[in-house]
Amino acid sequence: MQSKRPTILFVTAFTVVFGFLTIATPLFATSKDELWYSFNGTDGSDPSGSLILDASGNLYGTTVSGGVYGCGTVFQLTPLPDDTWTENVLYSFNDNGTDGCTPIAFGGLVFDAAGNLYGMTASGGTGTGCVKRPCGTVFQLTLGPDSTWTENVLHSFTNNGTDGYGPASGLIFQSGWLYGTTEEGGTYDLGTVFQLVPGTKNGTWTETVLHSFNNTGEDGNSPTGSLISAGGKLYGTTQGGGAYSCGTVFELTPGTNGTWTEIILHSFNGDEEGAYPWAALTFRGRRLYGTTSDSGPYGGGTVFQLTRNDIKTKKRRIAWTETTIYGFNGSTDGSDPSGSLIFDAAGNLYGTTSLGGAYGGGTVFQLTPGAGATWTETLLYNFNNHSYPLGSLIFDAAGYLYGTTAGGGTYTDGIVFGFMP
Repeated sequence: MQSKRPTILFVTAFTVVFGFLTIATPLFATSKDELWYSFNGTDGSDPSGSLILDASGNLYGTTVSGGVYGCGTVFQLTPLPDDTWTENVLYSFNDNGTDGCTPIAFGGLVFDAAGNLYGMTASGGTGTGCVKRPCGTVFQLTLGPDSTWTENVLHSFTNNGTDGYGPASGLIFQSGWLYGTTEEGGTYDLGTVFQLVPGTKNGTWTETVLHSFNNTGEDGNSPTGSLISAGGKLYGTTQGGGAYSCGTVFELTPGTNGTWTEIILHSFNGDEEGAYPWAALTFRGRRLYGTTSDSGPYGGGTVFQLTRNDIKTKKRRIAWTETTIYGFNGSTDGSDPSGSLIFDAAGNLYGTTSLGGAYGGGTVFQLTPGAGATWTETLLYNFNNHSYPLGSLIFDAAGYLYGTTAGGGTYTDGIVFGFMP
């Protein structure tokens, strides 16, 4: 069984459908209650990643392509006093031999305490040894006193047998250091987990590969989801490898000598449990939640839960139990979930599927916990064909839900959407 992922770079026009009401997507929303911003290519195309919010309610994200040089953009959407929104392109990537190109399709941006933005590109940079393209970058955007943003490439990945390359996820901060994954590269060319530490002089950052996936035994390969941090440990997924070659959930624990130890918490079996977890995990209490993009009881992927048992095995490891809390049927209720999950205050889960739904273009769904550990799905939106909501959702302080689709919209270059669920 091979992993699958929809082709998103070239899409055709569509309209967005809510229930049975078809709504043409305007360039600017008429009200903040419903945000529908359509990209037109010059301001970016294929906004596949997740969004982030600042304290003022501005939305930030990336587009995979488009912009001045066709290599993608970093954009900002700002709510106006009349409840409309306006877009500002903060940066257009330029494949000029040093800059990055193609911001990560399934990741997103992250802020530091000073308001700087950080992210990764899948190609570009000065790295060498990667087939058909440079190897990708980690970048920083800094806001200047004249309200312009300046980019600084912090690291260019290189295919040199130790460094990773071809990142496919977003970054996280932990104690002022950046952590991320690459889908390829490392000692075994099966992907890495890396750390970037800022220096004390000249704004330089030093990269360290914390783990090279090796696909031996139960180890995974090809991590595409972002990491999460809890208790000083790092948690993530691989979309390949594991005991059944269908992906894993892993934990990395730091040691006293700068080394990190990996433990595989779960290997997916490709059957009832699902296969190929692409997205980041979500922690809630003593449990991890996530999605698999394929297989499951009905073939359309799953939402799963891993519960920590605090039972020591012979190897002194904590045991985790996997439960499939929902299986997508691959058709009307959604298929191929790609983004990570989020909770609301009441304990409901929200996510997207990149395909399926009433019109085949993906869904926004809600899972509500019930008696007997059962979960009930409600479809909040059904997208028309060629939409592909690939990134994760976010809530703002007022409870509005925001996300992106890689295709569709007025100009077929993708949209940012928002509504009150």
